[in-house]
Amino acid sequence: MTTAHLPTCGPKDVYAANCPCRSVLDLLADKWSALALGALEDGPRRFGAVRQRLQGISPKVLTAVLRRLEEARLVDRTVYPAVPLHVEYALTDLGRDATVPLAALRTWVEQNIDRFPARA
Repeated sequence: MTTAHLPTCGPKDVYAANCPCRSVLDLLADKWSALALGALEDGPRRFGAVRQRLQGISPKVLTAVLRRLEEARLVDRTVYPAVPLHVEYALTDLGRDATVPLAALRTWVEQNIDRFPARA
């Protein structure tokens, strides 16, 4: 999702079908995107460390999520020429800004999970 591929709209309105806000909301409302951004809050991490933090995510899905976050300029990917190859992911300024409301949502969920019906 690059900004060049986002449709344009008049006033920014996430409820408007043609507003690019919808694409960004879709990206950030995805559980794996929200959790991956949170996993990077404490600083850069290698792929394996992000995957370890996000229990239950497959390498294929994590790769896709990190690519989408990088395309949206929320995450930077740095490749270090070493043997074996060393790749780190880090939040950009925009990514750090996005973690603030996402952290609040994660905290709210953890604090209120017992208020929801039990899931089988």
